[in-house]
Amino acid sequence: MRVNWDYIKLAFLSVAIVVLYGFADQRSKRKAVDGLSIKFVGKDNLYITEDAVNKLLIQNYGPVKNRHKEQLVLNTIEEVILSNDMVKNAQVYLTVNGELISKIVQRKPIGRVEGVSKFYLDDLGERMPLSKNHSARVPIITGKITGKTLEDAYVILNYINADDFLRKNVIGIHIEEEGKYQLKFRMENFVVNLGGVDNLNEKFKNFMAFYAKATKDKSLENYAVVSLEFNNQVVCTKI
Repeated sequence: MRVNWDYIKLAFLSVAIVVLYGFADQRSKRKAVDGLSIKFVGKDNLYITEDAVNKLLIQNYGPVKNRHKEQLVLNTIEEVILSNDMVKNAQVYLTVNGELISKIVQRKPIGRVEGVSKFYLDDLGERMPLSKNHSARVPIITGKITGKTLEDAYVILNYINADDFLRKNVIGIHIEEEGKYQLKFRMENFVVNLGGVDNLNEKFKNFMAFYAKATKDKSLENYAVVSLEFNNQVVCTKI
């Protein structure tokens, strides 16, 4: 019977590869974590710092540096980071060099509520606490704060942020009551009575036409109130 040495060599090689892989895998798992690197995605100012993330991990998970890789549960570490109210998303992974990397996306405030309770409204329409590390330059929301009026304020802010002129110039939203919202502009003395959140596109289109004409006529300073509440027209009250 003729022995097929090629098959024997292939089988031996396969066993050797499995053994070496298992050895390398066990060695890798026993290797300690060399360090922790926290990276914030984006260019926004930090509402949570690296030190705060480190303290959060130590308090809720324990130290990660010098811990064996096999002792780490990456999903749990992500959950700990996500428990912070300033964090929108977090991704944790290990490099081949044994460094633990945490990439963090912060929540993004688009409005700041000033009332009995003070907090941000974020880009998902959720309440976000104020930060000790940074104060966001966003429109101030005042007046009658309820669940419904905050929903409407979120709709208004989304529209404002989609327009370059409005985003740079609207500095406040005042809520008189549900369906009655006022806008305050950075460089103007008048307030804009927006009414409700219906037909925002038409309302702001009319406002921009009025603003362009009044700027050309140099008459903006003559108005105390500019109302967009009425269908397809701008009604102004002079000082």
